[in-house]
Amino acid sequence: MDTVELLLHPVRLRIVHAMSGGRTLTTSQVCALLPDVSKATVYRHVGLLADGGLLEVVSEERVRGAVERRYRLRGERAVIDADTAASVSVEDHRRVFAIAMATLLAEFNAYLDRDSADPTADLVGYRQHALWLSPDELAELIGEMRDVLLSRMGNKPSAERTRHLLSPIVFPAEGPSTTDEGS
Repeated sequence: MDTVELLLHPVRLRIVHAMSGGRTLTTSQVCALLPDVSKATVYRHVGLLADGGLLEVVSEERVRGAVERRYRLRGERAVIDADTAASVSVEDHRRVFAIAMATLLAEFNAYLDRDSADPTADLVGYRQHALWLSPDELAELIGEMRDVLLSRMGNKPSAERTRHLLSPIVFPAEGPSTTDEGS
């Protein structure tokens, strides 16, 4: 299975999210992070990600007669490059977006199901803003957002940090204006 196929599954994408930040986790620890997913499903998908080279085994230890493996995400393998993204069909984009939204919904529901969930205190946001942008302005905005995100993507897990998901979604809501409606 290639990287695209591996990443285009809601459970595998959630495992990739859980493993981010240089974490090394056992499959049992991943199960604890995804309490709404059956253990058998998590074990199967961790195995697929490891077989596909997206997860690497960092260590192995015998625990009660079984081998417990600690895995780490191979971040350089867990990406879909620009050329691959540019080569997919409109229907593939539709499928990718649906999987991304299903994954996001599952993650949000898992958050809300926690006893400690407090959307106000946790600064949860899901706003949408309509922006009128030229192609150059859009490219500049994307660059600025990328710079801000990259400056924090190297953060490692710590006692002071909580893993957050940020899902910027940008697409034209309509075609370019043919009239000067704003004047």
